[in-house]
Amino acid sequence: MKRNLFILLALACYVFTGCELVFIGAASGTGVYSYMDGQLIRSYQAPFDKTNRACTATLENLKMAITEETSDGIRATIKAKQTDGSPVTVQTVMIDPKITEVSVRSGVVGVWDKKISELIHASIAQRLQ
Repeated sequence: MKRNLFILLALACYVFTGCELVFIGAASGTGVYSYMDGQLIRSYQAPFDKTNRACTATLENLKMAITEETSDGIRATIKAKQTDGSPVTVQTVMIDPKITEVSVRSGVVGVWDKKISELIHASIAQRLQ
């Protein structure tokens, strides 16, 4: 039900405001992603703390140097640098105690690297299984 509501709201956003929005993986059962303004966003059925640990472990495993971490208990941001020096930002938000939304932005404004964001999400999803 929540997924259908999310899709309906996202489509309404696109129709009424013209915002750029792309869904990936909805038919394959991998979860619903949205890609908006360079951010690849997905919700995971996992607690906030566990999701944050998975995000940190993913960045470390991909040899990305973490440069900054902030959290207030319901929202967290992890900033990192890829081996080529380009930035990566991972933001997590607690939607409810068992659902966490993760947003990944990789690359610089105007040159976002969607493939790296997809790789990061795939690794996070694998760690949360």
